[in-house]
Amino acid sequence: MKTRTLFDWLTWIEKLHPRSIELGLERVHAVLDNMRLRRPRFAAITISGTNGKGSATGMGEAILRRAGYQVGAYTSPHLITYNERIRINGIPVTDDELCAAFERIEAARGPIQLTYFEYGTIAAFDLFHAGAIDIAVLEVGMGGRLDAVNAIDADAAIVTSVDIDHTSWLGHTREAIGREKAGVFRRGRPAICSDPDPPRIIAEEAARIGAQLLQINRDFFIERTATEWNWRYISPGRTHAVGEDSLGLADQRFRVGLPYPALRGDYQLFNAAAVLMALEAIGGRFPVTQADVRDGLLSAVMPGRFQVLPGRPIRVLDVAHNPQAARSLAATLRQQPVMGRTFAVFGMLKDKDIVSVASAMAGAVDHWYPVTLHVPRGATAAELMEALSAAGATAPSRGYDDVLQAYGAACRDATESDRIVVFGSFYTVGDILAASRKV
Repeated sequence: MKTRTLFDWLTWIEKLHPRSIELGLERVHAVLDNMRLRRPRFAAITISGTNGKGSATGMGEAILRRAGYQVGAYTSPHLITYNERIRINGIPVTDDELCAAFERIEAARGPIQLTYFEYGTIAAFDLFHAGAIDIAVLEVGMGGRLDAVNAIDADAAIVTSVDIDHTSWLGHTREAIGREKAGVFRRGRPAICSDPDPPRIIAEEAARIGAQLLQINRDFFIERTATEWNWRYISPGRTHAVGEDSLGLADQRFRVGLPYPALRGDYQLFNAAAVLMALEAIGGRFPVTQADVRDGLLSAVMPGRFQVLPGRPIRVLDVAHNPQAARSLAATLRQQPVMGRTFAVFGMLKDKDIVSVASAMAGAVDHWYPVTLHVPRGATAAELMEALSAAGATAPSRGYDDVLQAYGAACRDATESDRIVVFGSFYTVGDILAASRKV
């Protein structure tokens, strides 16, 4: 039989399950049991959330690597190559390693039909096991409770933020979505939430499960200065309002004089604070120094998260694809004004809340370049222009049939004092990143 290439495997895996998304843990549990991976030897931090979980994964990975641990990281989706999803000590796994993992899964799954994401998640666990890592930092794909990443019991779990996205699967309210996110919590283990205004269900689920909830602005805090920031944690059982100094030092933990993360955006402090809380919670097994934290925050880079390409005009790539992420992107753009205009290359999936995203970005954009995404679920440029109109976006717009075509037009129209923002989907950003690597 001809040896399958990675492309062959991925093409076949996509067709294995009749649905592209089928939430539930039974199939994954059964295959993991067959592979003896249900209770892995490595420790794990699981990160769920509407936004920020990829960035938090990158920061946790970077800090732990700086501390000298053997670290696996699992993220999704990828921007250019599938290998990006699984990293060991910062290096994406090879085609051969992925193919070998897929062969082991195929030998173990029997008649069980796995989705594309489930297959990849099991491959990550398998490769982390084979690589004898110390700890894995795992980004949840969708929701949390029924996501394949949640098939193993993490030593600590993080919920970065809760907002409206994936409503067809997770629900239409923050409370419903929060219940799914909180599904990554485990009895007796740290459950960290860095959403400054969390839905009530987060605390209710933590209490029901018996997890140790650690909530920002209640148990741990961010204190900003012009050039650095401090992180502070209050020991369990004590409460402490920001600005009060009545507790003794023995009741608190500090990380002071920290550099702002290399990942841009004010919201990244919340992600960083959650990671530091998780590392503090498992610090007995995985201690990290102040130098590890500083170096990790400065070295963590996640492509497509307010990524600025070199040269002029300024070109920003951001995978923001839901209203909360769009509001954060718009806020960061306002915080970093340019002398000229801001042009937006805008491509989204049709099952997203396109009108709300457009509304969030409307005040930050001077000219729109809506583009058709030629992928399953991709919205057309015409549909995006309708959404812009519905959102009350008055800036000029012209539709394009290809991301690179729209980007090229924006680059021709822009002067050195202008700014181009490419956003709306991993597909949109991925096309520009792939093209930039070929130059």
